[in-house]
This record gives sequence, structure tokens and C-alpha cells, in this order.
Amino acid sequence: MDSQREALQRIITTLANKDDEIQNFIETLNHTLKNVQVNTTKVMIDLEEEFGALQATLDEMKASMVNKIKQEQAYKSQELQNQLTICNNALESSEELLDYANRTLSTNDPEAFTKMLRSLKFLPVPRAPEIELADCLVADNCATVVWRMPEEDHKIDHYILEYRKTNYEGPPRVKEERNWDIIDNIKDTEYTLTGLKFESKYMNFRVRACNKAVAGDYSEPITLETRGFNFTFDGTTSHQNLKVDDFTVEWDSSGGKGQESRIKGKENKGSGQISLKKNKMSGTPSPKRTSVSGRPASARSNRDRFTGESYTVLGDALIENGQHYWEVKSQKDCKSYSIGVSYRNLGKFDQLGKTVTSWCIHINNWLQTSFAAKHNNKAKFMDAQVPDKIGVYCDYDGGHVSFYNADTKQLLHTFKTKFTQPVIPAFMVWCGGLNLYTGLQVPSAIKSLQKGDGGLGGSENSLTGLAQ
Repeated sequence: MDSQREALQRIITTLANKDDEIQNFIETLNHTLKNVQVNTTKVMIDLEEEFGALQATLDEMKASMVNKIKQEQAYKSQELQNQLTICNNALESSEELLDYANRTLSTNDPEAFTKMLRSLKFLPVPRAPEIELADCLVADNCATVVWRMPEEDHKIDHYILEYRKTNYEGPPRVKEERNWDIIDNIKDTEYTLTGLKFESKYMNFRVRACNKAVAGDYSEPITLETRGFNFTFDGTTSHQNLKVDDFTVEWDSSGGKGQESRIKGKENKGSGQISLKKNKMSGTPSPKRTSVSGRPASARSNRDRFTGESYTVLGDALIENGQHYWEVKSQKDCKSYSIGVSYRNLGKFDQLGKTVTSWCIHINNWLQTSFAAKHNNKAKFMDAQVPDKIGVYCDYDGGHVSFYNADTKQLLHTFKTKFTQPVIPAFMVWCGGLNLYTGLQVPSAIKSLQKGDGGLGGSENSLTGLAQ
């Protein structure tokens, strides 16, 4: 009896252990199932984000390809149109020649026939012009190209000038991303392109001569240096009350909330987009996507770069040497704005002209108009009328920051200092907006003023001694 009781007890103990094992196994299964569900949801979310990023990349690539196709279409259409014009001119000349030949054949007088026959002259293909490199000139965002024919040819009807911008020095490359732009029907042996924006370092030029029948060969192309100062507003450094595009900054009374939500959406949607672009495209980010602090720019990381009443935004290019020029135009409803330069260490609460490391002119149209040059929290008020557009000239090596009426080139004010750090274009806006114009060369008139007046342009500069 006891042995049976012991055997039953062992069976009960074994069953209890097995029951515990089954319970543990069930709990493990439930935990695993829950993890599978959680991981599945996370994987689906990640997959959705990846597909969203891929779709955004595909959309961007599609837009780029469509734009390139349209540019190619415009270029080829222009080329075909030029050829069509040449053919029509040739056809017109041919018809004139045929009419003259028929009248010659119908002449019964032998002497008249011989005289008319001798007067028939066929137009040869014009020779290639030669561009006079020494006479070509690039100044004031204009480019003048001068050429000559290797021998006198009175049959030349007109010339065709072609040009394109490039970042490559030396002879033009056969495979160039940009197409040639065309200026047709030039009657003289020189031409000036005006109002150019020099966002590229060089320009290629070539020219060919045309008579009424045919166009000749292109001249040997030349490359001219057209370097200007290029930068845009850096939105990652702006106050939250400013809405920033590349060349426009506007007051935003919503405090940037709408802009922040759009930025967040773009960041979430494009989380995998940046790595995809870097792997497949260039492998390095654009220099314009690097903040002036030297750290990679983020649309959100520097949104507190300026705060309080420092309604400031910086440019995205540093000035470490040389002479540079840019222009700024205020919008009609702009109540208050400042234009100038500063060091990078401008504090988040600092206002332009109120620190020892910033130099600016300030325009206030609120209640009454005031126009002043400011530096180190001191101001010099000016009697001059506020220009429609203001030019800023920075000579880093010479230590000059000058402000001009951009239309008349009248000097408004000059700061004289010695820069100990790189400077950066800086702007303040309250109620209104500013439009920025870059890719500009230093105007010849300003160069003459700076050279003739030792950089001060004869300006009374009571703030000179305040510079650092």
C-alpha cells in the first residue's frame, strides 16, 4: 500500500512539474507572439517610410529628368529653327539666282548675255571668325566679345554668337552639362551681354559668320573668367519669425509653426532619402547644405540660432579674403530692416549693429523713417534718402564695409576696421521682407571710388574708431 502511495505521489509531482513547464511554454509563446506583432508593425512602418523616401527620390529624379528633357527640347528646337532660317535664306537667294539665270538665258544679245554671265557670283562658305581675346572684357556683370574675319569679306550678312556658363577653366569641354545659348543676327563684329548673373566661374564663347546662303564654321572657342560672389539666405540660421527662401526672407507672424510642420513632414518622409542620394549621386553633400558653424545643416537643429527680438538670418557663405559685392532690395511693406556683416559668434539674442562684431545700416519705417549706420551699439544717422536698392561692398583684406545706392553708386557710409575673423553677410527683418541679389561683381564705379578715396570714398565716418 505504501509503495503504491509513493508511486502515485511521484506521478502527481511529475504531472505538476510538467504543468509548470507547459505554463512557462505558453507564456513564452504569448510573449513571442506579442513581439512578432510589435516587430511586424515596426517593420511595416519602416517599410512604409522607406517606400515613401524612395517615392520622393523617384519624384525628384523624374522632375530632374523632365526638366533636362525640356531643356534639350528647347535647345534642339532652337538649333532646328536656326537651320530652318538659314535654309529659308538660302532658298530665297537661290530663287533670286534662278530668276537672274533665266533672264540671262532669255537674252538674245550676245554681248549682254556675256556681261550678265560674268556678273553671276556664287557665295562661298564664310571662313571662321577669330575672337580677339585681348579686346574681350568682363566687367559689371557684362561680357563683351570682339572678333574679326581673317580676311575682308563684304558678303557677310550677320554673325551668330553662342555662349554658356561653366566651372571649368581652359578650353571648353566637348561633353558639357550646359547647352549653348544663342544670339543671332548680330551685324557688328562685337557684342555685349548685359545683366548676367555670374554663379559660375567662367563662360565659353564662340562665333560664326553667315552670308545670305550659308553659315560658316565656328571660331575657336574662348573661355573668360566671370567669377562673382554667390550666396543665399541660410534658413537654418534664421529666427523662427522669418520665412526664408534662397533669395527672399519675409516676416512670418505665425512664428514659423507652419514652416516647422512642413519641415518635420519632409524630414520624416525623407529619412532614407539623404543616404540614398549620397550613395547614388555625388557621395558628398552640397556645400550649401553645410551651416556656417561648420556642422552639417539641419532644418531643425539651428532653428533657435536667433531668438527674442533678434529677427536675424545669415548668408550661407563666409568671407575670408578678397573684395565682394551684393545687393538687397526691401519689399514695399517692410517696417524695419538691417543689412551688413558680422562675425560668426553673433549671439542668439544679439541684434545687428549692437555688438562689436557686427556692422550694418538700419532702416526704420515704423511711425517715422530713420536711416542710420550702426556698430557696437552706436549709431550715426544719415540725411540721405533711403535707396530703392542697397549695394554692400566688403573688402576683407582692406578692412572696409561700404554701403551704396545700388542704382546711382552713391556712397552712403563706410566702416573702416581690421577683421580678425571671417565675416558673413547678415540681415534683420521685421514686418516685411527683403530680396537678395548675388552672383555680382564689384561694379567698376565702386572700384574707382575705393581706389581714388583710399577706401573711404570721402565719407564722414564717426564710427570708424569703434571697430574692433
